[in-house]
Amino acid sequence: MELPFPGMDPYLEAPSIWPDVHTSLIYEIRQQLQSQLGPQYTAVITPYVMLESIDIAPTRRAFPDLEVVDTDLPRGGGTAIVFEPAPITATVPIEMPTRYGRLEIRTVEHQILVTSIELLSPANKRPGPDGADGYHQKRQDFLQSTAHLLEIDLLRGGQRPRITRNLPSEPLYFVYLSRANNRPVAEICPLSLRAGIPLIPVPLRQPDPDIAMDLGAALRRVYAGAGYERRIDYRDEPPPPPLAPDDLAWLDVHLRECGLR
Repeated sequence: MELPFPGMDPYLEAPSIWPDVHTSLIYEIRQQLQSQLGPQYTAVITPYVMLESIDIAPTRRAFPDLEVVDTDLPRGGGTAIVFEPAPITATVPIEMPTRYGRLEIRTVEHQILVTSIELLSPANKRPGPDGADGYHQKRQDFLQSTAHLLEIDLLRGGQRPRITRNLPSEPLYFVYLSRANNRPVAEICPLSLRAGIPLIPVPLRQPDPDIAMDLGAALRRVYAGAGYERRIDYRDEPPPPPLAPDDLAWLDVHLRECGLR
């Protein structure tokens, strides 16, 4: 099945799917960029592990008005105690180690870091020192370096990196590019739910020209090969956070036109 959205599919943000999407996208982008790099560069995947919290909403249980209970006494004697079941059960959020990867373009000679490509994960955006605050400090340290930084945020949830406060409106998704030779100025490309993703420039060392990342094509290839449609019910609402009413209305019309609702 083809990707049913012109750009990012918000259903891919589900916690049960996103880690696979993240890993697959990193490998697909690496292959795409590697074919454009000259012999002096190489694209390298650097793996890392983050603790991701899996939280499932509590479920309420319904109980009948009349219950038949076996009250036979055990052979050892004593009185059998019948406990009322708890009216509510809930799952405890569990932090599980999740494997991710960032993409780095390095020189073949001396392995000098030229461009770091970061596809944000939920752990990068959760509040606190081990999440968004820690990532912000890591990014600040990186911005003092001589390498370019390219960030891709395809997750609506969580705490956004501190770069979008001057935008006229909050984008659903965005791409952020900080060129080492143009700091503190950064290039920000907001991405909407309804439009395709433009080509993204990936800078190299001067005087070499930028190469192009086709993130939309990478998404489509990953979706077509992974069988995500078997795990997604497009009749449901997208995973949280909730979409704005106009985006939700557009999504409903779009999925009906695609025959998925």
